[in-house]
Amino acid sequence: MANVDSIAVAPADSDPTPGSEQAPRPDVVSRVRALVAAAPAMLTDGAVIAFALFTVLYHLAFLGDLRPSVTFRIWLLACVLLAVVALLRARRRSAAGTATSTATSTATTTAASEPAEPTGPQHAVDRRLLIGVLVAAAVAAVTAGVAGTGARITWWIPAVAGLLAAIGGTLLLRRAWLSGPVPNPAAPAPTAVQSAYALAVSVLVGISSFFLARNTPDDVYYVGKSVWIAERDLIPLNDFLFSENVLPAMGSQPPIPSIEVFDGAFANVVGIHASSALWYVLLPIMAVLAALALWRLTHRWAPRRPMLAFTVSVAYLYLVAGGDAALGTFHLPRLHEGKGMFVSAVIPLMWLYLTEWFDNRSRRSLLLIVALSITAIGLTNTAAIILPMLVGAASFAMLLVGRWKAAIVAAVAALAYPIGSLVVSRLVLGGMSAAGADDAFFDAAYTYRRTLLIGVVGVISGLALWCGPLLARRRTPALLAAGATLALSVMFVPGVLEVMSALSGISVVLWRVPWLLALPTLIGLLCTVRVPAPTPALRRVAAGGIAALLVASFALFATPMWSPKSWVDVHDRPTWKLPQQRQAIAFWIKGLDRPEGMLLAPKTIMRTSPIITSEVRVVLPRDFYLVEYDLSSQFAKDRILLASFADGTAAPAPTELSSALDRLDVGTICVYNGNQYARDTAPQLGYQEFASRRAPGAMTCFRRVA
Repeated sequence: MANVDSIAVAPADSDPTPGSEQAPRPDVVSRVRALVAAAPAMLTDGAVIAFALFTVLYHLAFLGDLRPSVTFRIWLLACVLLAVVALLRARRRSAAGTATSTATSTATTTAASEPAEPTGPQHAVDRRLLIGVLVAAAVAAVTAGVAGTGARITWWIPAVAGLLAAIGGTLLLRRAWLSGPVPNPAAPAPTAVQSAYALAVSVLVGISSFFLARNTPDDVYYVGKSVWIAERDLIPLNDFLFSENVLPAMGSQPPIPSIEVFDGAFANVVGIHASSALWYVLLPIMAVLAALALWRLTHRWAPRRPMLAFTVSVAYLYLVAGGDAALGTFHLPRLHEGKGMFVSAVIPLMWLYLTEWFDNRSRRSLLLIVALSITAIGLTNTAAIILPMLVGAASFAMLLVGRWKAAIVAAVAALAYPIGSLVVSRLVLGGMSAAGADDAFFDAAYTYRRTLLIGVVGVISGLALWCGPLLARRRTPALLAAGATLALSVMFVPGVLEVMSALSGISVVLWRVPWLLALPTLIGLLCTVRVPAPTPALRRVAAGGIAALLVASFALFATPMWSPKSWVDVHDRPTWKLPQQRQAIAFWIKGLDRPEGMLLAPKTIMRTSPIITSEVRVVLPRDFYLVEYDLSSQFAKDRILLASFADGTAAPAPTELSSALDRLDVGTICVYNGNQYARDTAPQLGYQEFASRRAPGAMTCFRRVA
């Protein structure tokens, strides 16, 4: 990996004056090339450390009851100090000259190529076992991809074939490792051209984030929380959707993640709307970082042609969306949610940092693992569940070749803070529950279909899953990929997920177990297969043909990110990630001279309003969250009754409506003009018309008569 600590220094012309000596100094072009080559690593590593620092400060702020804006300013000052220290260290190491650089390079190469402690006799790769693995992988990929298309194939076939392929591949790679070190197994540092290409693609990804809008129901919580914090400069430890920070907070959402607080504090300090801060400033930055994270892992794991593999990986994310759980939908369309950034950036970076740690066992690699684990829990509580699976798979792979000390250290470094913060949160704030979350359980077959998909794309995903370890760069990358494949293959066996759900009670996120895989990188590795050809030129042509075939398959047999079937709207200008008409209506209602009390409006408008402002309290921000407050309670029944009335899907008697309106203290009722029953009934309930809006989105509003 390229970084400022290992950039080679080119000698300058010697001083012609007799007796004088001049230290070698790089020219301007060399400096620029070195900076470009190191830029992806510096940007991503710096972002990880910076956000980890904010997460720690946010958690410590609970002890001093600091306002988010104060925490943010402290964080800014700390970041400036860290940047100055890093710059001074880089200049000092650069001034040390070529000798230090050479020594560092030699030490790194030695650490990367030293043999593991032998745990058995060395073996050559068994060709028959390799053929068996490839056959089992092909059977698993084809049957898994076809099983969801209506074909009568029992899931036991892909599950058993995939498990055999994973076990066989792991044994092959273990034998190859124990047979002795290979020359230069670590990936060379990226060149300036490679990094420039990755930076250009990442910037284009960031620009595209302005124009793609996917409104998700969860935004009312995540974005709404940022808006609440920005407008009040407070962290709501209690419910902020149904009440004014009074009712108990949702048990499934303990306040561990810091991403919403960061957005709200940033908006408060800068003085802009939190939604604008998120979608116009932070989202493009996150998109660039996610693309660079994908590039860095792909470059590290690809044995050849990393730029081509990266291109295929990015094309996969853009062209394979549609399904609610497809990885493409968790990239740009949902990257502003913490879990989107977790799967798109944290997962590939964690595999990268673990690869570096097992290769060189440096303190820097360990520090980055710790920082990334803090960043992960700062993004989403899901990190406390997916990270142990990921790190467990990687540690098991290293245990197979005798790296037990490095495996234990990595596991502690990656899991201590996420697990510890969750435990402390539960002890202080009470138990976390799955109520109110998506706690529907999906078995192994459906879990595969939701994320790895079906049909041609499902077959390609299966090939990437079960053949990826054999395509990855030798030693550490290959073995870590094998560990991930083995872990997921075990969980794809029927009954395993059911047992995990019963023992742990985490059915809420078990459908996310494929996230541990870094699938886009493995998809890209498919085009790096060494094709038998007489000349290098023909091999490059063959690789390009495979890449073109993969991209064409995605384009023909999948749903692209910009399709309406992906619930995405494409705009010709930067927009908030909201349906524009709903956004306009919510702003219009905010500007009305409303009486005190709650707003009753159609569900879609009430779900949009908290993203606009926390000043307008709505009857039902999202009916899905009512599970937290007991669906059989009067609290929930009143809200469901009134929402159906405002939507025009039910016509409750005025007496029922009147009681519910009084109990919830509803001051304003706004309904679409097509809801004639609501417009006729509102005056009978003691409300008078006071505002109307023309089409599109024609609406009439009534306010309570004093």
